[in-house]
Amino acid sequence: MAFRKSTLIFLVMLALCGVCFGAVYRVGDSNGWTSRGLVDYNEWASTKDFHVNDTLIFAYNNQFHNVMQVTTQDFESCNPNSPIAVYSSGSDTITLDRPGNFYFLCGAPGHCRAGQRVEIMATLPTPDDSSPSASPTEAISASSALSNGLALHFSKLGLGVTMFVLSTLLGFVF
Repeated sequence: MAFRKSTLIFLVMLALCGVCFGAVYRVGDSNGWTSRGLVDYNEWASTKDFHVNDTLIFAYNNQFHNVMQVTTQDFESCNPNSPIAVYSSGSDTITLDRPGNFYFLCGAPGHCRAGQRVEIMATLPTPDDSSPSASPTEAISASSALSNGLALHFSKLGLGVTMFVLSTLLGFVF
């Protein structure tokens, strides 16, 4: 009997883990992070609804590109000389860990001026955000998100709701 309860608790916790995760966005969708003029990154960002705990994936050829998180002033002037953070793996994941603006650019000479930069504005999720912001056809698996660039969406109710539900369930089980 105790094994059944433990298994039930584990399965419930596993099922509810999704409420803690944000959406995963591949920057530039299938084109990725490039300076070839294929993507208007600000237009791309304007079609998304970014929240705290969402994850950005920057996919690019690291022989030619990088990702730099910069200040507002450095973003506006395309200045890569004093970045907040530098990423250069070619497949970088960055979690939006606070509300506010995030500024990213490529530090390779001329790439920022050619349009390889993006401003992301993250907001706190609201109760209305508990349903995916994308159409059902855009909700995909994590492996597909990496390959075709669409967003993976989870509920954004948050850790507090998960903990409340778990504690309520655990109270009924024991």
